[in-house]
Amino acid sequence: MTPFTRSVYAVVAAIPSGRVTSYGAVAAILGRRPALRAGPSGALSAIPDELDLPWWRVINSSGRISTSPTHHTAQIQRAPLEDDGVQFTETGRIDWDQYEWDPKDAELEQMLGTVDA
Repeated sequence: MTPFTRSVYAVVAAIPSGRVTSYGAVAAILGRRPALRAGPSGALSAIPDELDLPWWRVINSSGRISTSPTHHTAQIQRAPLEDDGVQFTETGRIDWDQYEWDPKDAELEQMLGTVDA
């Protein structure tokens, strides 16, 4: 596992229940341009089975579930989000103002500090 992948997993592990973030936000947290959101997306699509990470809490920046033809379907991702208390509109979006996770600097230092340990 690469240091970048470990960093993505550390960020995702810190997302609390009932909150979501975007692939671009994960990239930005890790000091990458949000346009490089494919990096976190690739890392999340390759989570080893033994890791218990809340991958479903990362959605696209438009507030929708992103699906890959080779991985999880929207229904598989939506169910645990709803279990977390996240509600969707009739058009399948979430309200960013209500559910967006915005980590504080201290949280970021703590979660990313554990990656090198």
